[in-house]
Amino acid sequence: MTPPIEERIERIESQLAIQQLPIRYALAVDARDLDAWVGCFRPDVDMGRHGRGRQVLRRHIDPLVRGFHRSVHQICGHRIEFTGRDTATGAVYCRAEHEVGDRWIVMAICYRDDYARVDGEWYFSRRREQHWYAADVTERPQAVGFNGWEGSGEPALPDAFPSWESFWKET
Repeated sequence: MTPPIEERIERIESQLAIQQLPIRYALAVDARDLDAWVGCFRPDVDMGRHGRGRQVLRRHIDPLVRGFHRSVHQICGHRIEFTGRDTATGAVYCRAEHEVGDRWIVMAICYRDDYARVDGEWYFSRRREQHWYAADVTERPQAVGFNGWEGSGEPALPDAFPSWESFWKET
């Protein structure tokens, strides 16, 4: 049975609102607009051992974005799955470029997101960044072991995909 039109419209409106979050996030990072950045997250965002709330998030991200000068985050695709009326999960592909000193670091990223509707507005509840590689634009990712930007962490992808290991076991 097809859900009533009101429910279908609400789902479409929710999907469109959620789809705006990654680009709002990317624009805020690239503009260094920390108010807009933290505004993408629910007001009581959980920062684990650091505490809760947007001000805690802001104190956490401020020094991180001071580690590179310019950046460009290009959103390449977005999958959304609703887990409830006011919750959803998603995956967002992104190609990011960061000016780090005299280097221009390129990253291929997949963000794993949790979304929540709070007081009628959709926000990130959580973002987890996983990347395939980080390398200077003049380098091949393989030449630097897929990790040519100190501090970017060990690339999680493609191994973090649940299907990756089982696929290659058959080869």
